[in-house]
Parts: sequence; structure tokens; C-alpha cells
Amino acid sequence: MNLSDYYKVEALIRLAEGRMFYVVNDARPDRRTRRCWECGFEDNPAVQLNCGACSASLATRRFLLSTRWERDRFDPYLKFFQKQLEHPALLSPCDVFPYPDENPSLMCSVVPFANEAMMLDEAAPLPIERVVAFAQRAAGTIGFLAFNGVRLAWLHRSNFAIRAGGEFVLFDPEVAAVEDHALTAEEYAPSMRQLGEILRRYTPLEERSWQALFLAMESGEFGTSAEFGQALQQEAHRHKRQRLTRHAGITDVGLLRSLNEDNWGWSRLTEGVEIFVVADGMGGHDSGEVASQLAVDTLVNVARDRVDVTPRPTVSVIENILDEAFQEANNTIKGSAEMRGNDMGTTLVTCMVVDDQMALCANVGDSRGYLVRNGTLHQITRDHSLVARMVEQNRITAEEARTHPHSNILLRTVGTERNVDIDIFQVELEEGDRIVLCSDGLWGEVEDSEIEQICASSDDNRAISRQLVRAAHMGGGKDNITVLVISVPGTGSATVAPERSVESVTRSG
Repeated sequence: MNLSDYYKVEALIRLAEGRMFYVVNDARPDRRTRRCWECGFEDNPAVQLNCGACSASLATRRFLLSTRWERDRFDPYLKFFQKQLEHPALLSPCDVFPYPDENPSLMCSVVPFANEAMMLDEAAPLPIERVVAFAQRAAGTIGFLAFNGVRLAWLHRSNFAIRAGGEFVLFDPEVAAVEDHALTAEEYAPSMRQLGEILRRYTPLEERSWQALFLAMESGEFGTSAEFGQALQQEAHRHKRQRLTRHAGITDVGLLRSLNEDNWGWSRLTEGVEIFVVADGMGGHDSGEVASQLAVDTLVNVARDRVDVTPRPTVSVIENILDEAFQEANNTIKGSAEMRGNDMGTTLVTCMVVDDQMALCANVGDSRGYLVRNGTLHQITRDHSLVARMVEQNRITAEEARTHPHSNILLRTVGTERNVDIDIFQVELEEGDRIVLCSDGLWGEVEDSEIEQICASSDDNRAISRQLVRAAHMGGGKDNITVLVISVPGTGSATVAPERSVESVTRSG
């Protein structure tokens, strides 16, 4: 289809929260003239090779076009476009227009497209050198926007693209307002905190000091981008060595939904103890994504506080910590739902790994934990769903459960009632094991045999997580997709331990 006076749509390439991204070009055989993008001259004959005003080439150009549909943000974004700001790490729009012309429901933003990748497609973590480079460019760009009076409504990884050379650029920002003065540190502090959260997510857990720095940024300890830049430089001087990353995580909105209600998190709680969490929220806009975020944040924070006062947690202590953290997350969400007057909730699966020797997985709902051992996939957790119970009762088969009309009915969720029953499973880890945590957006679209095959296809957990998301897209992508891949040292080793059945390595608490 054609858009505006200049563009022809080639393809929809990405769906993101609040956005749809298209590749478009300016090859319009229906028009007798062509616009020059260098000088703006509009009256070049369509068959002409160079601009009649400035002699620039009129070869076909490609663009990345995004559409936004929150009407109250149209005017601020138009003011941002009219400023025509230039910065090395800012991909500024070359055109902005409403669509359709009469009673527009969409605002379209256009930037030149040179096959940039989207950060949405980057699994976490990134090598720390790339995280630092991203931090420098992103913080500097936020400071530049603040100096020019541009206040962001929020900052998300969907606002970043990656050029062919690896440079990160900010594009298509969500603009709340454009002021006629430079923003104060307080006015742009929310953007700095949101950037801290993105950086922490993409930082390997093994990089403890970097994790601490970005957590401090997320907590608001740096008043300005300049203060953060100084701390970043000091930390970079202390760390010169690159380490391989062991774990990976990624979340994706899928192909049919415009809102990602999934969430995930990870944290090193203390030396040798790490926690990993996946949550799949329910309740729609301003509900499901809030519930999943509350669940992840509460679970990690409660676990961190409890482990901090424990010299060395035993299995029973960790089980108590998980139970307390789940109850706190459950009741926090329930209280928030009552205050908001809605019915939000979430599924929740978590894994605490101790000394790479033992893992405790806990879950509520149908987000799953899997163990991959010697190339074989075992489901650790049990789904709290109607169809799972029907399978246990031999009323339907596991294959029939996948397409059953009641497959979306959950018997247990976090946040819908006061207090919640959780299942806890203990896994004795072996060298080379992997644990996969995921929402039903993965296992609902991808057969276990294919998940197993993908996990065996590479030693690179980031590549595995990206492949799993692509497989879910190929399966239909009807739901949000979140995957965490957790490795025990020794992945890829030639030494293979004797295989044990999943019953012998897990137990329900």
C-alpha cells in the first residue's frame, strides 16, 4: 500500500509495545514527480536520476516507519520532529505525518533505514564491552535531549536500534513534552532510571560490580547523565578483561498482540547464589504488565533481603525464602489490584541456583521450568491448569491438551487471591546442565522435541534464546514469549555424566 505522498510499504517487520514497524521506500510509479531528500525539492520528474536543484542522487531510498496510536502523544512528537535535533547516537525522523488525513488514528514517523537491527531482537546478556558502549551512548543522548527540553514519557529497549558497525542509536522515542528550557535533573531522572534497568538486564550476572552500578542507576543514585558518565568511566578503568556469558534471557511481544505482559529478571543474591524469574501477566493494559513487573521485582527483592541475613542458605532455608517471596509477591499484587479495582494476576516460575550444584525451582500457573541434561529435555514444574489436571486424570492426552478449548484456564495464579500455594522442586545439578524458564508463549507454540533440538544446537545461550523465540513465531506467535536459559559450567564439555530420570533429580515441596 501507499502512505502519504512519498512512501510505499514493503513489509511489516516488527511488532512492539505500542508500535508497529514497517520498511517503506519512495519508489512510487503512481507519482509524476519525486522528492529530493537532501534539499527537499519536490518537483523532480519521476524519470530523473538526479535532483534538479542540488544534483543529489534520486535513487530509490528505504526507510523505517513506525506507527503510534496514543493520540495525546501526537503533538509532543511533532514538536520533537520540528526541532530537527542532530546527535551521533540519535536517529532523528526525516518525516512525521498523521494517518489517515481525516480524523487520523495513527502518527507515522519515518527515519532513513540502513538495515539497522533492533535491540528488541538482542537476547540478554550482551558482552560487557557492548553494554558499556551502549551505556555511554544512551546516557549521552538522554542528556542531550534533556538539554534541548525533550522530556520522555518512558524509555524501552524498543527505542534502540543497532547499526551495522555495532553502534547503538536511539530512535522513535516516546515524547511526553517539549519544553522551552533545558530539563532539570529531576525532570529527566525517570529516563535515567529506566535506562539503568535496561542496562542491568543486559549485563552478565558474572559482572557483579557492573550489575551493582546499573542497579544504583536504576535506584536513582545518579542525578544527571554526567554523574553517571563519570561513574561509568571509573568502573571501565577497573575492568579490562572480557568474560564469556553463561546465561541468556529475552522477551518478545509475539506476532498478534500489541502489549507485552510478560516480564523476567535475574540477580546474584550473594556469592554462589543466583535467582532467575519469569512472569506472564494477565489483565490487559495497565494490569497484566503491572502484575508481572510487581511479581518479578518483589520476588527478587525479598529473596535478596532474606539471603543477605543468611550465612549460607540450606535447602530448607531456600524453600522458606521462596515461599515467603511468593506470598509477598502474591499479596502485593492482590493489594494493588484491589486499589486499582481490577483483576490482574500473573503466573510465576523461578529458579534459585546455589554453587552450581543445586537448583530449587518454584512455580504457580503454567509458566514452566525445564531441565536439559545430556541433550534430553525434562519438564521440572507442573502446570496449574485445567487441561494439565485432565491429562493427569487420563481424560485427555498431552497432545489433545495443546489444542483443547479450555487450555487457557488456570487453577492457580499469583495475585488473584490472598495467599497462594506454590510447588517447589529440587534439582541436583550436573556439569553441562541447562535450565530453561519460559512463559506459555514458548511451549504453547513449540513442541518439547523442538525445544530440545534447539537447546542442543549451540553452546551459545543467546543464540538458543533467539532461536526459541523465532520458533514460537513460526508456530503462530499468538502470545507473548519469554525465555531464560541458565547454564551450569561445563556446557559443551566432552565429559558426559550418566543420565538420570527427571523423577530422581526433582521433588515437589
